[in-house]
Amino acid sequence: MKKSTRPALALTPIAFGALLLAAGAASAQSTASEAQAPASGSVATVVVSASADASAQGLPSAYAGGQVARGGRIGLLGNVDIMDTPFNTTNYTAALIQEQQARSVADVVQNDPSVRVARGFGNFQELYVIRGFAVNSDDMAWNGLYGLLPRQFVASELLERVEVFRGANSFINGAAPGGGGIGGLVNLVPKRAPNADLNRVTVGVESGGQGYAAIDVARRFDNNRAGIRINAARRDGDTAVDRESRELNVFSVGLDYRGDSYRLSADVGFQEHKLDNPRPSVTPGAGLAIPRAPEADSNFAQPWTRSNERDTFGSVRGEVDLAPNVVAWAAFGARNGSEFNALASPTTVDNSGGATMYRFDNYRYDQIRTGEIGVRGTLHTGSVKHTISATASAFELKSRNAYGTSDFAGWNTNLYRPVDVPAPAPTFFTGGSMDAPLVTNKAILGSYAVADTMAFLDERVLLTVGARHQRIKNYGYDYNSGTQSSGYDRSEVTPVAGIVYKPMKNLSLYANYIEALQQGPALPGFGVDPEQLRRNPVFDPYVSRQKEIGVKYDSGKLGMSAALFSTDQPLAGIRKATPTAPTGEFGIFGEQRNQGLELSVFGMPMKGVRVLGGLTLLDAKQRRTADGENQGNDAIGVPDTQLNLGGEWDVAAVPGLSLNARALYTSKQYADAANRQQLPSWTRLDIGASYLTRFMDRDVTLRARIDNLTDRNYWASAGGYSNYGYLVLGAPRTVSVSATVDF
Repeated sequence: MKKSTRPALALTPIAFGALLLAAGAASAQSTASEAQAPASGSVATVVVSASADASAQGLPSAYAGGQVARGGRIGLLGNVDIMDTPFNTTNYTAALIQEQQARSVADVVQNDPSVRVARGFGNFQELYVIRGFAVNSDDMAWNGLYGLLPRQFVASELLERVEVFRGANSFINGAAPGGGGIGGLVNLVPKRAPNADLNRVTVGVESGGQGYAAIDVARRFDNNRAGIRINAARRDGDTAVDRESRELNVFSVGLDYRGDSYRLSADVGFQEHKLDNPRPSVTPGAGLAIPRAPEADSNFAQPWTRSNERDTFGSVRGEVDLAPNVVAWAAFGARNGSEFNALASPTTVDNSGGATMYRFDNYRYDQIRTGEIGVRGTLHTGSVKHTISATASAFELKSRNAYGTSDFAGWNTNLYRPVDVPAPAPTFFTGGSMDAPLVTNKAILGSYAVADTMAFLDERVLLTVGARHQRIKNYGYDYNSGTQSSGYDRSEVTPVAGIVYKPMKNLSLYANYIEALQQGPALPGFGVDPEQLRRNPVFDPYVSRQKEIGVKYDSGKLGMSAALFSTDQPLAGIRKATPTAPTGEFGIFGEQRNQGLELSVFGMPMKGVRVLGGLTLLDAKQRRTADGENQGNDAIGVPDTQLNLGGEWDVAAVPGLSLNARALYTSKQYADAANRQQLPSWTRLDIGASYLTRFMDRDVTLRARIDNLTDRNYWASAGGYSNYGYLVLGAPRTVSVSATVDF
């Protein structure tokens, strides 16, 4: 990649706006009646379809059964119906989130057969593995903007929808700031006030004695033009894991306003998440077998470990009609976040559960500013309809970090018979000051993109072509001195081409080629040479390439899709130790190829019965590796088979009663690049029920759910961070009950 100069087409969105505005003005005569305002002296009541992105169309409607939506946001292309997009997406609704009593994004995406949930390296960050590639929670989008949400855990109370885009996606929203964007994208949609007043209170409790309370209040004003929605929630108490406790505080406000030719929305949120004695991940020692999974409710954490995270975030968005068929938009957002971790993760030293641990503390403070502007409109050239979109975006991250460890020799423990020790001082090896951490990383991302979706043959053929020019500036700074230790300024153009062919109204055949542009990987903090860690180098960005074909079917009651894909990704790893790097050198030394088949089904095939699930078959290989070892082996943490089967049944004999169940199957996977450490396959069964009734003239919904019904002991995932195969123990049987009152 070549060093960027100031792009000559930096005003592309404005130029396209002028072009589209001219086209709109030319056709205004024929569409004037549609655009007329109410007669003088009259005030029209606006019928609102909740619109988090301030679009005129509002939120895409729910599909039959209400668990998923008919469409979702495809970046600069806006909200697109699933049958009209050349990509594979699923958009989960608030109804599903509420029915399953989801606590976070992880609980929602576990309904997706292409997604498995893992964890960040050495911490408790939720991490989503889509098509076998890790997508950090850092890389989730909030209403189309990256980096605005808490980076380790996002509470479900903030969410109206969870939109899962499968596949490489740098063209869609730009390069992801956390290095993801290869296997997929998760876009989260905030809540908006509905037409009717909303007053909702929910209280509940779950295994371990954790209490839960939430309120959800909404109002509309000014003939429904203005709306406000307020959500607040608190979780506190012990979890189903022995000696582990959690505290969560969430508060958010969503505002929106609809004018005659413009729409505005804004969100402000706060989240505080605290974990005490959280159960850590386990690293299997080199050459050792995968240890037998301990009891699911057991805890081998040290009693002084904890993880605290606090974030304040907000965004504003506006859309204006420039002409009857042309809209422009702008959005801006910011987040200030801090987190502190006192961690100790075991590494096994024998095949009987013996392990060593040492302490690792870190403090992190992030300041993020981001925004985008864009324009979209339609025009015709002969019989071809063009929907042209153009956008420019910017993102800036400033991160302050410090860390400290105890003696790497650590102490001995056992996974099955844990040994508690007094907290050792984290002063053996340090980077920066925990009291006043210096800036260790700055990232500045800027891009502009143009796309044209052309409709042929009465919109039976939809061809999308486009490109995004992305510029990434990333600088690393020494932890102790604050001096710049490395950095780059690079740019790249990532193209996209996609086609949809509809031989019948309810059948779509599609294909796409799309790329992912990633920032170079960050140092993992463990297992690399201390001097390389202290220098804190940053690595150049790299490009991954995806090809995909698929088919979608929509009967109106039942939707199905199938997709074949292949994605090549540069692979980070650690070279063998050398005299200059005695612990090993971390870098980008190889390539991984993931290819597979996805099958999905959703909807309501018969009255009172809803289905949601599918099958993903994966073949993920290390095509090239550091030092030439392990080439041809399976990639770490990628199972060959992922199966989800979910169903919900409204019991006709008992009005208001619904029963649901979900089964998840994950085949074997490897925790090491040599494929000598194999995790067994696992199956989990979840069940639930809800009952809607009237009590004291109020709607009351009672819900109960049991996750991991059989209390299965299993390793849920291996790895998530490139070239590392740490293990995460599956959660134990967890019972959740709640009552929701609407008044």
